[in-house]
Amino acid sequence: MAKKTLNDLSNLGGKKVLVRVDFNVPLDAEGNITNDRRIRGALPTLQRILDAGAAVIVVSHLGRPKGDPKKDAPFRMDRAAVRLGELLGKPVHKVDEVVGPSATAAVQALKPGEVLVLENLRFHPGEQAGDAAFAAELAKLGDVYVNDAFGTCHRKDASMVAVPAAMKGKPRVVGTLVAKELDILDRLLSNPPRPFVGILGGGKVSDKIGFIKALLARVDRVLIGGAMTYTFMKAQGHQVGSSRLEADKLDLARELLALGKGKIELPVDHLVVEKIDAPQTARIVEGDIPDGTVGVDIGPKTIAKYSETVKQAAIVVWNGPLGKFEDEPYSKGTKEIARVLSASKGITIVGGGETAEAVEEFGLAEKMTHVSTGGGAFLEYVEGTPFAALAQIDDK
Repeated sequence: MAKKTLNDLSNLGGKKVLVRVDFNVPLDAEGNITNDRRIRGALPTLQRILDAGAAVIVVSHLGRPKGDPKKDAPFRMDRAAVRLGELLGKPVHKVDEVVGPSATAAVQALKPGEVLVLENLRFHPGEQAGDAAFAAELAKLGDVYVNDAFGTCHRKDASMVAVPAAMKGKPRVVGTLVAKELDILDRLLSNPPRPFVGILGGGKVSDKIGFIKALLARVDRVLIGGAMTYTFMKAQGHQVGSSRLEADKLDLARELLALGKGKIELPVDHLVVEKIDAPQTARIVEGDIPDGTVGVDIGPKTIAKYSETVKQAAIVVWNGPLGKFEDEPYSKGTKEIARVLSASKGITIVGGGETAEAVEEFGLAEKMTHVSTGGGAFLEYVEGTPFAALAQIDDK
């Protein structure tokens, strides 16, 4: 059922709007933000609320704090708040509590057109526990609830489910980012144009079982790359040398190969090395991967073959890098397919996570039709998993 969006709210003037964003940005060892894509993704929603004369209360989790104040220091929301202020071009307030006297006082002092960032939600044990009492306290801070955190929509954290539940009777809508994600995915799942091609990479077959099955039911072709290649190859009886594989998932791989008969394509050649940290030993092999070598990327014949399939596609959905792209010597397959996708005249959808990071790193993200902000959420939505977080949003 269609959910209400910011477009359905007519009068936000003077309201205090609680916006659940996904500022779970990558950090370096000192806690510095290395990629602000997720903060930039929330700007249309936040700016629209501010332009309507409301005040914004921003809530997000960041990283996986363990409850140790010293070790958790990099996970404070201070740097995210500073970066948000830079992007908005205005001061952003930040308080060192999620709920409590300081948070309440900061919200009460908030004026229309101002922005307040609360502390990392995961600093409070009630967030991941889905605690109703914590949620009720957080819910009191806002007059309106906006879910603009697609990357967290598949989770049942308090801020995603219990908070909007506690705000029943107040407006509860999705933001611009989530609305776009849902629109793109619903179009993808309902009546996609043909040919429809899926590209699957990454490390594990087992991480994407439901996604692969859902994709196989809809696509005309699935192009396989990444380390999952070697599990499929082994399942077919091929040699994979010392390549990474899931030895306990060979039966599952055979099941998927049978299910996708005539649709699944595996690489015809591979870039291999003797050791991951020895790129000088790199060479191309066709067919089986020899003993004493490790597969690290798809080879040139596979790049050419996959590129032709992509060029002819009306829509392409890509999830998972096709090699160890984070190491430059092994990034060619992922980079070349990203380049071909970026030049495609068809619809190109990049399914979040590492794939989104890759196209961003290559400077190609803006040339895709859509780059999802949610890796796990993207997979689960395509699988058909109901999201409790979206169930709490008001229906149109």
